[in-house]
Amino acid sequence: MTKSTDAAADVAALLRARHALVWVTTREEARVERYIVEAAAAAGYVPLCWDVGQGVTDLAGRSLPIGGADPSEVLEAVRERATDDGPPGVWILRDLAPWLEGWHGQSASGTAVRRRLRNLARMLPGTPRDRAQAIIVLSPSGDAPPDLACHATFVDWPMPDRAEIAGILDAAIAGLPNELRAAAAPNGARDQAVDAAVGLSGEEASSCFARSLVKLRRIDPATVAAEKRRVIARERVLEWCEPIAGGIEAVGGLEVLKSWLAARRGAYTPAARAYGLPAPKGVLLGGIPGCGKSLTAKAIATAWGVPLLRVDLGGLKSKYVGESLSNLRRAFAVIQAIGRCVVWFDEIEKSLAGATSGASDGGVASDALGSILSWMQERQGEAFVIATANDVDSLPAELLRKGHFDEIFWIDVPTLAERAQVLTAALRAHGRGDAPISLEAVALVTNGYTGAEIAALVPDALFVAFADGARQITTDDLIAAAGRVVPLSKTAAEKIARLRRWAEGRARLASAAPDVSDTTTGRSGRIIDL
Repeated sequence: MTKSTDAAADVAALLRARHALVWVTTREEARVERYIVEAAAAAGYVPLCWDVGQGVTDLAGRSLPIGGADPSEVLEAVRERATDDGPPGVWILRDLAPWLEGWHGQSASGTAVRRRLRNLARMLPGTPRDRAQAIIVLSPSGDAPPDLACHATFVDWPMPDRAEIAGILDAAIAGLPNELRAAAAPNGARDQAVDAAVGLSGEEASSCFARSLVKLRRIDPATVAAEKRRVIARERVLEWCEPIAGGIEAVGGLEVLKSWLAARRGAYTPAARAYGLPAPKGVLLGGIPGCGKSLTAKAIATAWGVPLLRVDLGGLKSKYVGESLSNLRRAFAVIQAIGRCVVWFDEIEKSLAGATSGASDGGVASDALGSILSWMQERQGEAFVIATANDVDSLPAELLRKGHFDEIFWIDVPTLAERAQVLTAALRAHGRGDAPISLEAVALVTNGYTGAEIAALVPDALFVAFADGARQITTDDLIAAAGRVVPLSKTAAEKIARLRRWAEGRARLASAAPDVSDTTTGRSGRIIDL
């Protein structure tokens, strides 16, 4: 049993309940039509197809002398079937949605087609069973004209789940010659390839498997995963981010946050599921810019061995009414189909600016906020959401409610010990992990620096050392580089103080309390003069 077979059963029930107009949202025409045909047969209907290229055809693609390329003609044919002698039919209309455009009043032809469709939606439920007719509109968008919305039943067709992807793979292998079939999926490659393809459409998954078989004569999960990245990039609703080397150890400090994440990682194990432990929802990371929020999101995906998908809410916006939300819903559908992954909303406060203050964007931000909140509250599956925010006090209060995120963490400038850890990670990243550097000395002079500012000292010192005969960098090089930096804690002191006041009592500290000797500006700990 797959999600698509469940959807087909729902359509069959709608037909038996005499729903005359069903609007199916999908971009997978061929795959969905196969399920609709099964649903029509289960309900006792004869399926017919129509598009502007072929007119009305039967399931074999043979043209029938019914109607024509004009949608008004095929709608008239539906009416004649319902008023004459049947037989019961389901009319799958592939290209009707564009003919309904102009519902703002610009198109007289669109108005005429919509009126015919509305008349049929009112008439067909009352026709005798032996002449029953139903219309199924296939459209890549669920945005129907308002005057049809009350007549149509909307079905958002699901993307193929793991079971359906496995069936597509098995069918691809079954089509191979006998001598290739046995070696096509060696050593558990089948399950890995299925996991790699989850999140793709049926056609995309089939193409990935075929490409792997043609190139390598076997199913290669890495080839499938590479194709998946390309497909997701093409969709432009999600960004596939590359993992960072080192995982969570590449992030200096933040020991409290790291410990919290380590505990949540165990919730994905079979033992945790048997125990009844729910899958973690996610975390909101607020804090000062450059202190490791984005790096943490990337590091978690690497450490957990799952894809990192970045949702660019600004990039999903469109100049067309309704298309922005359609893009957002499509992104959520892909996330749901992929399963276990890390979903990253970067600088979410900027994307939702105006959601509660009435910005002049036509309500797009407000609608996006509503969709995000609904999805986060109702979603199923194992996607772990990380939202990062710099200006946390501008976030809508609804987003911060318990239940949307498991925890809210505040990330401040690093403490003395954390500054040494950040510097260590930066030296390793630049291949200088064995350099004779006094971490404590550099940490002392970088009081109040953000993690990004400390990490940037290493390449600055490397440039100096290279110009000086390509020698090894020294502690003095790093200290000199630090002296040329005016840290953000000074240039934006008032804003940072305001953000810290917001975090008090609202967020959990991502770092352990600093030592008394730590004189980081604005951090807890007494500073005394001796």
